[in-house]
Amino acid sequence: MDAHLDAEHRDTVEQIFSRPSSGNVVWRRVRSLLEAVGTVEEERDGRLSATLGGETETFDPPHGKDVDVQMLVDLRRMLRRADITS
Repeated sequence: MDAHLDAEHRDTVEQIFSRPSSGNVVWRRVRSLLEAVGTVEEERDGRLSATLGGETETFDPPHGKDVDVQMLVDLRRMLRRADITS
């Protein structure tokens, strides 16, 4: 895991990669992690465009506070490709 990540970001990475997924990965923490490790832009429609390691993914913020299973799959893939794993 990247040494420059603070404790909250490291904890968020661990939650994202935990299997089975804990189901309570907070969107606010995911967004903070993406901002710490990549480039993040909020689009006019409220979606979040995150670029990390040459890959760009667009995320729809969840209606509640937690991310859904598909977002976890996308985040795992993106973080793995950037060598950010738990």
